[in-house]
Amino acid sequence: MKKIILPLVALFTIGTATASHKGIYDVQNSASAFEFRTIDNNSFQIGEKLTYRVHYGFMDAGEAVLEVKASDKKVNGRDLYHIVGKGRSVGTFNWFFKVQDRYETYLDAEGLFPWMFVRRVYEGGYEVNQDYTFFQHKQLVSDGAKDYEVPTNIQDMISSYYYARTLDFDHAEVGDIFEFNSFVDGEVYPLKIKYLGKDNIKIRNGKFACLKFCPVIQTGRIFKNEEDLTVWISDDENKIPLLAKANILVGSIKMEVTEYEGLRNPIARL
Repeated sequence: MKKIILPLVALFTIGTATASHKGIYDVQNSASAFEFRTIDNNSFQIGEKLTYRVHYGFMDAGEAVLEVKASDKKVNGRDLYHIVGKGRSVGTFNWFFKVQDRYETYLDAEGLFPWMFVRRVYEGGYEVNQDYTFFQHKQLVSDGAKDYEVPTNIQDMISSYYYARTLDFDHAEVGDIFEFNSFVDGEVYPLKIKYLGKDNIKIRNGKFACLKFCPVIQTGRIFKNEEDLTVWISDDENKIPLLAKANILVGSIKMEVTEYEGLRNPIARL
């Protein structure tokens, strides 16, 4: 599912595994002279927690949780957000396709780029264990065995979602495409989202004013058409994904927010 992009690349990750971060905080060096970018973040803060329910057709398939935590560690004296995405398969779905995943990123608090990414995936017998260290000042990513050349300010699967929430959509016009790079499974992948305009939605949590987007996705393996994935984000400073719908080759998936807490701003509830 690595080609399902922008917030969905993070929000379809669900699980409960654990991860080790030994050595992350002392491997970065020679970065003091590098000029890192600064992003004005008014969209999220420590303490934010978002809970989603994932549906496959008419079946409840899973629950996903994204949480922004404080980090008691620093990299080169720089403050970090510790962001954890986890969840699990639920109900009948859990019996025939058990999912337990955990994703973590250590995000630079000023530049909103990752220094470390951890992925622990178990999905119906399929397992992935990844530990990436991001040497942002060297334009390199290392998995401990191999180094990869990457562009400046490269994102990971989870940090992409939080960085995207800081983009300015105030003057966006229908059809505009926003793009940035993410490092996924050893490759640099250009994430693109197309703005489709404003919309109001009703979900089990209530009615909300939204901005509607269509991630530009790869067709063939999962999707038939480029616009088979649609995401609605809150039309406010938080910009949290409230609803996502995807038509895939073997059915449909819907994801909606069921709980939110610790938001930085009032939400656009109708």
